[in-house]
Amino acid sequence: MKKIHTFLAAMAAAAIVLASPAYADEGADTSRFVPGTRVNGIGIGNMTVDEAAAQIEGFYAGEYQLSIKGRDGASDTIKGTDIDYKVAVPAGLAAILEAQNASGRNAGPSADNAHSLTMTASYNEEKLSAVIQGLPCLSGSGIITTSDARISDYREGEAYTIIPAVQGNDLDLEKTKALITEAVKTGSTSVDLDSAGCYRQVQVWETSEEIKKLCDTMNGYRTMSVRYLFGDQSEVLDGGTICSWITGSTDGKAVFDQEKAAAYIQGLAAVYDTAGTTRTFHTALGADVALTGPYGWKIDVAGESQALLALLAEGPSEKVKEREPLYALEAASRTGSDWGTTYVEVDLTGQHVYAFKDGALVWDAPCVTGNISKNYTTPPGIYSLTYKEKDRILRGAKKADGTYEYESHVDYWMPFNGGIGLHDAAWRNKFGGTIYQTSGSHGCVNLPPAQVPALYEFVYKGIPVICHGA
Repeated sequence: MKKIHTFLAAMAAAAIVLASPAYADEGADTSRFVPGTRVNGIGIGNMTVDEAAAQIEGFYAGEYQLSIKGRDGASDTIKGTDIDYKVAVPAGLAAILEAQNASGRNAGPSADNAHSLTMTASYNEEKLSAVIQGLPCLSGSGIITTSDARISDYREGEAYTIIPAVQGNDLDLEKTKALITEAVKTGSTSVDLDSAGCYRQVQVWETSEEIKKLCDTMNGYRTMSVRYLFGDQSEVLDGGTICSWITGSTDGKAVFDQEKAAAYIQGLAAVYDTAGTTRTFHTALGADVALTGPYGWKIDVAGESQALLALLAEGPSEKVKEREPLYALEAASRTGSDWGTTYVEVDLTGQHVYAFKDGALVWDAPCVTGNISKNYTTPPGIYSLTYKEKDRILRGAKKADGTYEYESHVDYWMPFNGGIGLHDAAWRNKFGGTIYQTSGSHGCVNLPPAQVPALYEFVYKGIPVICHGA
């Protein structure tokens, strides 16, 4: 595809003024230019306007070429014929002829018959791009790639070193293309790649204090370590792993791979997260049961990944950095059971509730849980108290007429699993046994009103509530 451009062609070499005077070209054909007429350095004397236009266009089509000067005597040439180079001469030729006729057709060495015209040039952009790409200065075998000084890659057991810079002779492709294209557009016949700043230059030398400092810093990371604490267990992030995360530097500081840091923290979470996993609970009656549930430890992977990167960004340390990860969920203990020794236990099979403080039983009472016959079974699992509140009305689902399936006032409300909670049930006169199988609650744990105040005073937001059985 061709694209049209304009250029002002260069004037010819200065005319040589001879001693002989100008003369009038009397009796000559006024449809032809006077002898010695030149336009943009191209001779068109004794030619008609059409012949002159053809002469000029033919010159550029067949003779135009761009000389490209490189370093160390290197040079290349782009010929107009290689890129379908053409010009279209404007109507200005006719005006020049008219002016010559009007002024008496002065000719001869001392007459100024040199003119310049702005002409329209066209060339094949695709062919020009291909020619540029194929220039030896861009794709030849003798090209040496310029590279900045850099820190060596990480190798286990080896110190970082500075790899010296290389000042090559490779060109910036975009700058070179822009320079050559502009030269073709304007009809220039030569360009100098070096003076135009097209060669790539070393930006960082091995003598740079900044890169020396960075090398020292990176070697400091080799001996650094971060110890993550999980109760009586720990995991060590060693210097080798830290170094393997370094991807480069910015402003003299090491840059770390965020995905690798996140993957490391995710690996810790896979080992040390307990929320949602199956754990063994030792019941008040001495049995061991397997339970899962939302209560437990859960590392904030995104938050801790950023915290770790921020710690590393502070620079290496000779001391072991110890830290506990940021948690999205926390439990009572990292040693032994998540729930520790202070919790509430709901025995769904035995229909009894127990409260333990520091491992000792401090409260218990019979209960009535979810009605099994109506599929209101209280779900077993490891939970925690959401909050506690006095003087609360509990409501069932809202019906079409705006009323509720049920409305029950309770003096003490202690939810732990969404809308399921511990509360007093003044409407009941019996608790425990098998009541729950056919006349149980909508899922809550009903308790004797006289015994609930003591439990309410004992519990707090976040205390583990462990339900087991069926």
